[in-house]
Amino acid sequence: MNSLDSVRHHSDGPRRVSILGSTGSVGQNTVDLLLRNPEGFEVEALTANRNPGRLAEQACALRARFVAIGDPIHYPALKDALAGTGIEAAAGVEALAEAALRPAEWVMAGIVGAAGLAPTLAAIRRGAIVALANKEVLVCAGTLVMDEVARCGATLLPVDSEHNAIWQCFDLDRADTIERIILTASGGPFREREFEDMRGVTPKEAVAHPNWDMGAKISVDSATMMNKGLELIEATHLFQLPPEQIEIVVHPQSIVHGAVVYRDGSVLAQLGSPDMRTPIAYALAWPGRITTPTKRLDLAAIGRLTFEPPDERRFPALRIAREDLIRGGGCPTVLNAANETAVHAFLEGRIGFLDIVETVERTLDVIPEGELESLDDVYNFDRTAREVATRLLSLRNSSPGTE
Repeated sequence: MNSLDSVRHHSDGPRRVSILGSTGSVGQNTVDLLLRNPEGFEVEALTANRNPGRLAEQACALRARFVAIGDPIHYPALKDALAGTGIEAAAGVEALAEAALRPAEWVMAGIVGAAGLAPTLAAIRRGAIVALANKEVLVCAGTLVMDEVARCGATLLPVDSEHNAIWQCFDLDRADTIERIILTASGGPFREREFEDMRGVTPKEAVAHPNWDMGAKISVDSATMMNKGLELIEATHLFQLPPEQIEIVVHPQSIVHGAVVYRDGSVLAQLGSPDMRTPIAYALAWPGRITTPTKRLDLAAIGRLTFEPPDERRFPALRIAREDLIRGGGCPTVLNAANETAVHAFLEGRIGFLDIVETVERTLDVIPEGELESLDDVYNFDRTAREVATRLLSLRNSSPGTE
C-alpha cells in the first residue's frame, strides 16, 4: 500500500499538530507558517535536541502543550525559560518519543539524520499523518517503515521539495500510466568546479547554497550531491518505483522542483520559488491549501530555465547511492551512517571536502552486506558503520603527511 493512497479529511476545527525538530531549518519554517495561520492549527508538542531558549520561545508563541529537549544537559535552562507558563517539559530520548506519541493529528518529522527514526516511527505507529522532512528515515529503514505505515494506517506525506513536487503531479489512482519521475538538483555551490579544485573547499563555502537556506548538514550533502542520492533512495519507497524509473537532472535555477513523465509523453511539473514554506504548507494543510508569503514566480523575469545531466565523475556520491540502492539490504543504512559521520568531521575541520564521499565508499567496502529484517538490524548496521567510518577517519588523520 502506498502511503499517499488514502485521502483523509480532518474535522472542521483547528488541526492539532506537533513538530519534531522545531528549532531546525524545516521546523522554523513550519513554526512561521503556524504563526501566520493561528486559527487553523493548535500545537500539541515541540522538540529540539538543544537550543532551549529558542524552543521555549516557540512554545510560548504557539501555546504548545508539551516540549521535549533531546540533550538532558539543557533541561534546567528549558524549565527556567518556561517557568509560570504551564507548558509541560521533559528531556532525553524517551521524551522525544513521548512528544511523537502525543495526540496530534499531524506530525512534522523534522529531526535531522538517523536520530529521527525512533520518534518518526512512534508517530507512525499511532496512525498519525506524518509529514516527512527527514529523508534518512526511509534511507535507513525504508521497507520496514513503509510496512509500519501500512500496518498502522498512518499517512506519510513528503516534505522534501522534490518529492513534494512529484506528489503534487503523481496520479496515485493510475500509477501504472507513469513512465518515470524526475528529481531536480541545483548542483550545489560547486556545480562548475573541477574535481581536484574541490579538495580545498572549506565548511563555510560548502554550506553557502546558491538558492536554498538550509541547515549545515543538508547544505554539505547538497554540495557533494549526496543529498540527491539519498533522495533517490527515498523516492523508491515513497512512490514504489524501481531505480530505473527515477531520473536526476541538474537544474541550477531551482524553479522546477520535480516532474512526472506519463506514458503518453505528457510531463507534469511543479514550479515555485526556492522556499521550503511552499512544500511544508502543502503538507500542513493537505488535502487543502493555505496562503504562504513565498515569493511568486515571474517567469518572464526569470527568462530561461536550464537543465543538464549530473556529472557522476565529479560527484561520485550519486553513483554510490544508486549502486547501494540496487544492492539493497543494509547498504543504504551504512551509506547514510557513514555520510553523517564524515559530514560531521568535515564541519569540524577534521577532514577535507573530498574525504567525505571517499570515507563513505571505504566504509561500504569494509562492512559485509546483509539483509534488514528488523529495526535491530537497522540499528546494528548504523552503529557498525559509524564505528568503521570513525576508525577510518582516525587512521586518515594519524597517517604521515596528513594535513
